Amino acid sequence: MQALADLGFIVVQIDGMGTANRSKAFQDVAWKNLGDSGFPDRIAWHRALAARDASYDISRVGIYGASAGGQSTLNALLFHRDFYKVGVAYAGCYDNRMDKISWNEQWLGWPVDKSYAAASGVDNAWRLTGKLLMIVGEQDSNVDPASTMQVVDALIKANKDFDLLSVPGGEHSVGRSTGPIDYVTRRQFGFFVRNLLGDTTPDWNAVPTRVG
Repeated sequence: MQALADLGFIVVQIDGMGTANRSKAFQDVAWKNLGDSGFPDRIAWHRALAARDASYDISRVGIYGASAGGQSTLNALLFHRDFYKVGVAYAGCYDNRMDKISWNEQWLGWPVDKSYAAASGVDNAWRLTGKLLMIVGEQDSNVDPASTMQVVDALIKANKDFDLLSVPGGEHSVGRSTGPIDYVTRRQFGFFVRNLLGDTTPDWNAVPTRVG
């Protein structure tokens, strides 16, 4: 978050309704309603701050997340597309009909019903209007990479433009290392710089380098 702020972004993290460990009423906002993902609360927060501070530009809002956060990132662009313009989604479980039942059924219950389809990034890929970068590790052992490819297939069939980065040998933690900024993180930062700030990024191919 600090690195993004150093690039000129205002970065916020907001815990909206739907998250656990508060109360049943607080958590039940997301019950069979994963497309919500607490976004109405977050959007209200952004708008309230923008009303107080003219420098807080909410015409260019981006979002990123991994795993369930990747699912929420895509959902932000699909279901709240009037507000969220740019997203970078890592290793998301984009359709809960194919992910781990131990996670899905906490929020969507059993049997599989229309709530699964309503929150599906596959079924709703046609809604995309913003800029999307999807990142997935080829060897993800937590969320099947096929979940990403299902969205890719749906986006292609819907004639949508998007960006995809598949990392050979990458695991579920791809791009989220605690060490120096790596290639995957650079791709995320560059995507935001170009599509939110409207700035150019370095031409990393200008000077050929050889590794090894």
